[in-house]
Amino acid sequence: MKRHSVVPDKNREPILKILERALPITGTVLEIGSGTGQHAVEFCRGLADVTWWPSDNLDGHLRSIAAWREHAKLANLRPPARIDASQMDWRLASQGLPPAFTAIFCANVIHIAPWPVAQGIFAAAGRHLETHGRLLLYGPFRRDGVHNSPGNEAFDEGLRRDNPEWGVRDTSDLKKLAAKNGFRLTELIEMPANNAVLVFSR
Repeated sequence: MKRHSVVPDKNREPILKILERALPITGTVLEIGSGTGQHAVEFCRGLADVTWWPSDNLDGHLRSIAAWREHAKLANLRPPARIDASQMDWRLASQGLPPAFTAIFCANVIHIAPWPVAQGIFAAAGRHLETHGRLLLYGPFRRDGVHNSPGNEAFDEGLRRDNPEWGVRDTSDLKKLAAKNGFRLTELIEMPANNAVLVFSR
């Protein structure tokens, strides 16, 4: 059954513009935490020559992604894979996924998940991205210890009240994690609603 969220409706166009600029014309993208599947459909429509592999770890989300895929009937949108991003070995081959990708994309995940999820994503990038591949993270971020808006600060406080393992992640922590896995932050792109896209490259 297709699920619908208003969030992808609001941010899909600005994110797609960044993907059009940051990704090659052709390639393969692994999306971590695809949620309802709305982003996957919209990005496949806008990036017709890019093969998009959605994934999630929740049954309801996997069913929703599959339903959106069936409805959209896009040749470049692959079936959803179950990936627990907190694991250090994702075993992609066992699910029929390719061993390497042009990019890994993740939106609005690492701040509503424990830190091991971020660790797992960067570790997987080190293993599964092609030589010139990129890791792109979208969401709210502190900038070297400082929130970029009062709204994001309040959002961070609310997340940590709900779960002490959650919270808006800091670019300084992510840069350290990237370095451990052979990456560096090459671009921070400001986005609407005090969000950003972080681009990590080898």
